[in-house]
Amino acid sequence: MEHLAPIHETSYLSVPNASTYRKIMRLFYREYEKMHFQLYKEEIFELLRQDAEFEDDSITELEADLDALVKWKNLTPIQDPGRVYTIADYKNKQYRYTMSEYAVEIERLTVRLENIFLESGNLSTNFFVRLEKSLADAEAMEDARLKEVNEWWSLLQEDFKRLNQNYQDYLRDFYSGKTDRLMKSVEFVIHKDKFIKYLNEFVQELQHHSRRIEQILVKNIPVVENGILERVIQSELEIPHALLEIHGNAEPSIRENVTGKWKSLKDWFLDSQGHECECKKVLKITNDVIRSIIQNAALIVQLQNWGISRKDDYRKFLELFLKCEDLEEAHKLSAHVFGIQRIQHFKTRTPREEDAINGSVYEERPAEFLLKPHTRSYREKKDRRGFADKSLEKRMQREDYLRQVKRQREIVMRYIKDNKVVFSEIEEVLTEDIRNTFLQWIVQANMSAQKTGRTEYGQEYRLVRNEGNCELQCEDGKLTMPAYVLEFK
Repeated sequence: MEHLAPIHETSYLSVPNASTYRKIMRLFYREYEKMHFQLYKEEIFELLRQDAEFEDDSITELEADLDALVKWKNLTPIQDPGRVYTIADYKNKQYRYTMSEYAVEIERLTVRLENIFLESGNLSTNFFVRLEKSLADAEAMEDARLKEVNEWWSLLQEDFKRLNQNYQDYLRDFYSGKTDRLMKSVEFVIHKDKFIKYLNEFVQELQHHSRRIEQILVKNIPVVENGILERVIQSELEIPHALLEIHGNAEPSIRENVTGKWKSLKDWFLDSQGHECECKKVLKITNDVIRSIIQNAALIVQLQNWGISRKDDYRKFLELFLKCEDLEEAHKLSAHVFGIQRIQHFKTRTPREEDAINGSVYEERPAEFLLKPHTRSYREKKDRRGFADKSLEKRMQREDYLRQVKRQREIVMRYIKDNKVVFSEIEEVLTEDIRNTFLQWIVQANMSAQKTGRTEYGQEYRLVRNEGNCELQCEDGKLTMPAYVLEFK
């Protein structure tokens, strides 16, 4: 029943103001298809005003709509540290908005319901290497067949799409409220290891390949924009799609999609007018992540170290002081260990050896005072030193015990004759251990309805009672008991 909870992400499809919310989410989805995953509210406002139905809407109304979509978890706000220039900007929290995973799938479902064709994606791990290789092969696409051009473009965009999705997952995890609470808890070690792994696998690859990808892009921009993009559009038009044929001329939408994806790819690695490229923002955010990890880890270590005894540290300092050759060297060590001190004078009732007013306290013999806290909850601290290794003594005790058991077994077995122990025929004086062993066997058999039992040596036996009683001669006296017989299998 855990999967039958309400899905709040679908609320925007059926609320009274659903047309506005659906228009905003459709704009996000179209930009998502162009690999433009993050949008500022100003960009959303400009795209929204292009529709004649929403040209009279104000940005205040848009902010309220965005807050509602964030509340329903359709959008995830990501604070942009690069856009903060004043304290007022910091308080206003400039956000970029990105679609949540649920929202992408819901919007994709609505698009499919409207019979719009969607391309499928695949999963790849070595995105930077493959992007670099694909961009390096761009010049060869000028003379390639349209089918090869289309395959090259699809592979390039799929790798770029997966790269962005990993980046978005990283931001979404780090800037979520749940992660912020986790980083301040003791379980932060798990969270820290997760981000260290991500930084090793993602950011290091970005630092290694971003410069070369930037150089390849700068070199191939004229070739791609002046010829190859047109061949990509032509290759898309040559693929027959029934749904696109129904809707008529598909060239404008395909051209917009292709050029938008190419622009997003450039903006990810190259700086544009007035905007910093996305890869540099990733590096800045990574520095913030590392700084937060170090600060929270240091805080957790500090909290865990509260109340830990520094007895061993003080003992080391005392050993250093004892090794000082004279008082002057002890003064220097004290200044180094404790720094500038605030001297406190204590008056005691211990009589002094000399009453000279010019005598220094360093010239007198030290006096010892035992100080204890005046609290009811005070308890003497236990010695936390390590335990002594007693493995040899334990091994010797074990061997001694095994020898005793073996000797006792040999003695007991001597009384078994013809697979029987007839107590009335035993004439020897029994020790206390042998007598207790026989009595335990008798008690164990009497507790069984079949009058059977098993010895500690694994032998099965049956208890039989003969007529009359018998006497056993023991070291501590005579034992009168029924004339039992133990018959062994």
